[in-house]
Amino acid sequence: MSPIDGISGISSAELLKQKSQVESAGGEDFANHLKSAINEVNELQQNSEAAIGDLATGQVKDLHQAALAINKAETSMKLMLEIRNKALNAYKELGRTQL
Repeated sequence: MSPIDGISGISSAELLKQKSQVESAGGEDFANHLKSAINEVNELQQNSEAAIGDLATGQVKDLHQAALAINKAETSMKLMLEIRNKALNAYKELGRTQL
């Protein structure tokens, strides 16, 4: 018996069941992921602001860590803005779609 013979097919009923499970949880999962990503970006921005404040007051212990915090915040903000732009473009494209 070859290894390929041991693979069984997936029935249509099983696929429909999986599809309904994905559709029912899809919106909530996306919203939760989006909220957590925004919270993470916000936390990085707060860490960056604290690092900038420490730089301004001369309380920096490690200049390298402060620079990393600032760069992480900048990069995450750029990524979030690009994702927002892509989502807005997709929404506008859906609005132009004729039914």
